[in-house]
Amino acid sequence: MTHSFKALAVTSALCLTLSGCFTTQDAFTGETQLRKSVAGAGLGAAVGAVAGAVIGNNVGDGNARRGALIGAGIAGLAGAGVGAYLDQQEAELRQQLQGTGVSVTRTQNGIILNMPSNVTFASGADQVEASFYPTLNSVAIVLNKYDKSIVDVLGHTDSDGADDFNLALSQRRATNVAQYLVGQGVNGQRLAAQGFGESQPVASNASQEGKALNRRVEVRISPLTQG
Repeated sequence: MTHSFKALAVTSALCLTLSGCFTTQDAFTGETQLRKSVAGAGLGAAVGAVAGAVIGNNVGDGNARRGALIGAGIAGLAGAGVGAYLDQQEAELRQQLQGTGVSVTRTQNGIILNMPSNVTFASGADQVEASFYPTLNSVAIVLNKYDKSIVDVLGHTDSDGADDFNLALSQRRATNVAQYLVGQGVNGQRLAAQGFGESQPVASNASQEGKALNRRVEVRISPLTQG
């Protein structure tokens, strides 16, 4: 095991330990939820340093994450099982996220959740809006159920403002979404977070409608495959 894998495993375990201190189980639904007393900024302050060590600019390290997870005993998918696994996960995500403003897109290689900034963050802010917690809780429930995957959280902005400001803001937003998921029990070894600023628009920045589409956080879910 490399030094980076060791550090990842230790910090991930510590994150999961801490997350138990910040969550409680609903007696009626059995679902794990954030305690109100530590939601939002409190959670970020408490686990930010630890989660930050787990979740970095590692979107390109997919193979390394796969190797670490398989080495930790999580069996990879193979053959027809990959498609069936993604089908089931997609169906549950669509059910959980219906009416939330988050779109679910199935691709050849995985699933993309598109989270518009108007439902996730206040303008110019990097802290997740409290009203969006239930949506991220739903995402975490499905990610925890379908744990044979790696997850990339990608932040994007429109072209307004300075390039370096947008890049930094998009990184903080992506990291905070990833940290929240870790706080809900998602294994930090599966996650990577990276900001791209205004460099990857999906629409023209010449209109307000296009800018709104470009301001987003994407959660890309890729199957954990063998080999």
